[in-house]
Amino acid sequence: MSRRTAIRIAHSCLSDPQRAVEELALGLLQADTVLVIFFCSTSYDRTLLASEIRRRFQGIQVIGCTTSGEIGDAGLTQRSLVAVGFSSPDFIAASALISNLQQFRIADGRTVANELLHGLQDKVTHLNAENCFGFLLVDGLSVREEQVTHAIQGVLGNIAMIGGSAADDLQFHKTYVYFDGDFHTDSAALSLMHTSLPFKIFKAQHFVPTAERLVVTHADARRRTVHEINGLPAAPEYARLIGVSVEALKPAHFAAAPVVVAIDGSFYVRAIRSANDDQSLTFYCAIEEGLVLRVARGVDPIESLQQAFAEVRAEIGQPQVVIACDCILRKLELIQRGLAAQAEQILCDNNVIGFNTYGEQFRGVHVNQTFAAVAIGAVDGCDGDD
Repeated sequence: MSRRTAIRIAHSCLSDPQRAVEELALGLLQADTVLVIFFCSTSYDRTLLASEIRRRFQGIQVIGCTTSGEIGDAGLTQRSLVAVGFSSPDFIAASALISNLQQFRIADGRTVANELLHGLQDKVTHLNAENCFGFLLVDGLSVREEQVTHAIQGVLGNIAMIGGSAADDLQFHKTYVYFDGDFHTDSAALSLMHTSLPFKIFKAQHFVPTAERLVVTHADARRRTVHEINGLPAAPEYARLIGVSVEALKPAHFAAAPVVVAIDGSFYVRAIRSANDDQSLTFYCAIEEGLVLRVARGVDPIESLQQAFAEVRAEIGQPQVVIACDCILRKLELIQRGLAAQAEQILCDNNVIGFNTYGEQFRGVHVNQTFAAVAIGAVDGCDGDD
């Protein structure tokens, strides 16, 4: 690109880290770039990738994470690298790392959020929900998303935040976030962004509750593992309720028939990660004894996605970019139902970049099986060019 734009997008499917980062740099970099957000496959050598990103984006704030699939102008991909760059004066950003999540305290999250807010307030007058939003990337195996999200959103108040839990291609071994030149585990990276452009925080999900109730009667909340549902072994009871044998349970079933919980009058998905050898179920989200869940049934995921983007365009016009954190279970369901190509077209038509996650953060809640995103528009229908 030769012209200056406030937002630039790049997507590389090259397998060599050096060449992939070079392709991103050619597409993103300009003199006033202030922030780059990227999402990368675990197939890359992280040491080489980090080194190359440090070299090519020196002096620029960069955050990122590993994925279970990438979303960009090359479509729904695996083994790729996708990124978006933001430039001043349309954007001002402040970023920070929260490390040692296993020892995380609410005060830690509040301290980081306050420091970033104060840093932006030194540069911007009248910081508010109309000109600022937060974007969070967090270790998807840390089991600390709820605490981190709650602590940060509590400080941000009505300034909305979305985010995603880093993934590792369904290996469930280690997930990483990137900050200040290196990949980190047991950590979260937070960026606060001020912009003069219109934007909208939104989410989409396509499940409604049924009458089938599940009461969690024995659980290990720290490990997000449920041992008993309705007083019976969890996996067989869940399998019975959805009409399959426990031996047949696999991720496709969890994607098609998740459970939901009511929070403040709305239903949020609590997705199942795995059925275990001891007949327990491990979840992607917080779970505790006494929680009342309902089996959910799906509605048309394509229709729900189209409706979400129609609402975005009605409010801010055609988006320049949509940064999306989309649950891996949604992608698995789309593939299973033969709907991936239709979804991919909708995402491309709306300039979506993002990744498939192990969980999503929407405002102050950690959720599952949700498309959580921020859409950023243009001023007066312009594309941002000078």
